[in-house]
Amino acid sequence: MRAFVFPGQGAQVIGMGRELAEAYPAAREVFAEVDEALGEKLSDLIWNGDIETLTLTQNAQPALMTTSLAAFRALEAEGFGIKDAAFVAGHSLGEYSALCAAGALTLADTARLLRLRGQAMQQAVPVGQGAMAAILGLDFAAVEQIARDAAEGDVCQAANDNDPAQVVISGHKAAVERAAVIAKERGAKRALMLPVSAPFHSALMQPAAAVMAEALAGVEIVSPAVPVVANVRAEAVSEPGAIRQLLVEQVTGSVRWRESIAYLSNAGVTEFWEIGAGKALSGMIKRISKEAVTRNIGTPAEIAALNG
Repeated sequence: MRAFVFPGQGAQVIGMGRELAEAYPAAREVFAEVDEALGEKLSDLIWNGDIETLTLTQNAQPALMTTSLAAFRALEAEGFGIKDAAFVAGHSLGEYSALCAAGALTLADTARLLRLRGQAMQQAVPVGQGAMAAILGLDFAAVEQIARDAAEGDVCQAANDNDPAQVVISGHKAAVERAAVIAKERGAKRALMLPVSAPFHSALMQPAAAVMAEALAGVEIVSPAVPVVANVRAEAVSEPGAIRQLLVEQVTGSVRWRESIAYLSNAGVTEFWEIGAGKALSGMIKRISKEAVTRNIGTPAEIAALNG
């Protein structure tokens, strides 16, 4: 059994998806449709811009989704499609890519939602007040306790449960810095402050969640062609009302990626295709499930290899 998984922020690089657009008209059309939906040449930024501008949250989120959907359309052009997956899932913004690939959201709506989501998340907390850090070498329960101990009245919480030895914390900058020190005292291999512009997936994102609740209320969501494993629940959902609510909760809630992959493995999924830029999810999946087979679908060569 197979699942299609879609990457989140951090995978962006200048030039991503260009080869797909050159090789596949269907992929090229994805970039053109997103440009039209946003009223700007996002494709030009993705292919010819500078990495600092692309990495801005309001740009990175729709850009990564666009690249993933371009790869997905190229897959379809080669005879593969949503029928070849039992489930879809995505890491943070990748959940929107997954929903779009499964037909629950239109491409234009997905692009506009992610642009708004990026803007709202950036604006929720003044620059410099929030932070995130990756804690390596400790499990989720240990990091959760560290976050509680470091909070001291501030917000500090486990934001991304990525794999058995990588948990990301998020919250007020001072609290996250305290947590990084405590983590090293308690045996973490490393505690790395991340180069992000806001404390994503924490309670500090509540203003952004309110913005997304209003935006999602005005967008049509239909039942996906295959179930989507939701970040905040780590289980499959198909009902449009539940999808809508979970996308709102996702802004402040933890990305339960380790549990999501365990859920898929327990459901019989043995093969994971990472669709879009980068290979970060494949690495996490291998650390979660040693038996899992992963494939990367981000270039024409990787797609051609599927028929090899």
